[in-house]
Amino acid sequence: MSPKSSTHVSRSQVLGSRIAYARRERGMTQERLAADAGVGLESLWKVEQGHVVQPGVFRIADIANALGMTIDGLLPARASRVTSIGYEGYDIGGFVEGVKIAGIDLVADVRLTPLSRKQGFSKRGLGDALGEVGVRYEHLRPLGNAKENRPLFAGSDLEVGRERYRASLRTPEARAALKQLTFWRQDHHVALLCFERDEERCHRSVVLEELA
Repeated sequence: MSPKSSTHVSRSQVLGSRIAYARRERGMTQERLAADAGVGLESLWKVEQGHVVQPGVFRIADIANALGMTIDGLLPARASRVTSIGYEGYDIGGFVEGVKIAGIDLVADVRLTPLSRKQGFSKRGLGDALGEVGVRYEHLRPLGNAKENRPLFAGSDLEVGRERYRASLRTPEARAALKQLTFWRQDHHVALLCFERDEERCHRSVVLEELA
């Protein structure tokens, strides 16, 4: 295991332990917490076991709310500086509200092409909506996932897709974008944005690993 992946595993384990401790302290079963937070039981189990590299910030916020805690009360030190969000299943109003609740102040769009059939989620509309609530929006095209590689993330060849995407991050443009993210996270709570709700099926999970 590489040093980068070890760092991510340790942070995810700390987060999982904090959630499990808070749940038990409140006398809640996993079934009860999963239901109250609106997450799947299996998903909660994976998070508590530290098997999810970086759970989406909306999922953490839902769990924190169900526990009667703030998101900062659950996140390990520094882990809150960069996370990720997927807008799948949200309308623009609910999405922006979730971003504010989670304490995010900079959204870094890692879609190759920042266009969406969902109203409000194309580059200009999304930037305007976030700007209205004081959240900065930036598009990082060099970190986008090539169209031909996306089906691999959705199917059984996930690891192949991940490695192909990781290879694309070796370009000077991609390295510069990653470096920019490291600067932003020093002063901002940054969230990487893409469509997929399930981070494990999205290339942004690889970006998070590169930033560890």
